[in-house]
Amino acid sequence: MPYRKTERVEARLADNRQRILDAARRLVSEGGWGEAQISHVASAAGIATGSVYRYFPSKADLCVEVLSVVSQREVDVLEAIASSADAPGQTLHVAVSAFVERAMRNRRLAYALIAEPCDPEIDEARLVYRHAISKQIMRIVKEGQAMGDFRADLDPSIAATVIVGGFMESLIGPLSPLNADFDRAGSRGPKAVHALASQIADVCCAAVLAHPGKLVSLETHQRRHG
Repeated sequence: MPYRKTERVEARLADNRQRILDAARRLVSEGGWGEAQISHVASAAGIATGSVYRYFPSKADLCVEVLSVVSQREVDVLEAIASSADAPGQTLHVAVSAFVERAMRNRRLAYALIAEPCDPEIDEARLVYRHAISKQIMRIVKEGQAMGDFRADLDPSIAATVIVGGFMESLIGPLSPLNADFDRAGSRGPKAVHALASQIADVCCAAVLAHPGKLVSLETHQRRHG
């Protein structure tokens, strides 16, 4: 009779795996992909180094899983925003602003996910989730075009790619470990982060609005209801 893992064993294995992922995520948050060495992760998770390899064959596999878990969370947030009943211009503004502000909450981790040089396997996973984010932005663009709020002459796929590329590129400087402006000891706090997010969102919206003047009314709405 084949061996079948008991529920208790399954639970223990699942707990170990989660502990490994949590430890790796913390280390990446502190120092980027270079900190996620298997021995470091094992120590942080409180398990033997060899045990990590039972769940993840290599450091790259572990880092890909960290990227996948965190990135999927951001895709889910954007999907919820894209499904809202708000006007497309407002929805796009909220989507971009939310992505920027959430990235700025954990700058070191976000920098690793978006821009830090990494192994090919990690970079490949990064592109998969960037495409998933673009799909959510494309949903908003298509709805805006259908309602006449966004330019009809734009290919929605290209527009989404440009928007996502724009707000991710705009984040590289603020997220960089070399940028001390947003450090705890820096002078730029939550208001500065909110202003950064709002300005990046303004530019993204202006790129697709059929009537650029609508951006003014959108800004007014943000001030009244933000």
